[in-house]
Amino acid sequence: MRADRLVLALFGVDATLNIIAAGTENKALDWATKPILIPLLALWFWLAARQRGLRATPGILAALGFSTLGDIALQNEGTAWFISGMVLFLGAHVCYITTFVRNGALSRLRAMPMLLVPVGYLVFLVTALTLLWPALAEVGLAVPMAGYGLALTGTAALSSAFGWRTALGGGLFLLSDLLIAVRVADAFTIPGPPIWVMLTYALAQFLLAWGWLDRQARAAA
Repeated sequence: MRADRLVLALFGVDATLNIIAAGTENKALDWATKPILIPLLALWFWLAARQRGLRATPGILAALGFSTLGDIALQNEGTAWFISGMVLFLGAHVCYITTFVRNGALSRLRAMPMLLVPVGYLVFLVTALTLLWPALAEVGLAVPMAGYGLALTGTAALSSAFGWRTALGGGLFLLSDLLIAVRVADAFTIPGPPIWVMLTYALAQFLLAWGWLDRQARAAA
């Protein structure tokens, strides 16, 4: 089996185990699987790019690196760890946004109907913050969440300029972190087992990496 496909399979197994850990609230399994989840994805991205004769985009690798550190920070309890994780994920979104802008995302989104995408995301962000603001303010996270939300929305909007894979990945990333905000604010109970944050997050990161790799391959063809 090719190395990139083997690593992708390992990523899939690790993601599945981590989702099970979230659903069963198994902290030992969570610690065993989550810290290596995004490094496996980054390794796959690098190997798959080499397999196709491409250079793995540094900005995407940096985003995955910041995400790994953010995942580890969020494994720990407490407001300081949560804010540290948020700052690290902010770094990931800055890397995504910078990569997308440098590759022409803004020019692609200026024309209709693509312009409706960032407008729609901005309306969604304002609505979500309006609904969650009182509860987030009670725990002192309203302003940090608003700032982080802007960067997260930037990733979601700009990712839509490069095809359905990155677009879906950016949208799922926004949804995943919205679910975290809902949980932190204790705004309402999300039905079903507590797997939705990790399920949407793992899919989001994979789709962003896969979509960008596909975009690189098409640009090089």
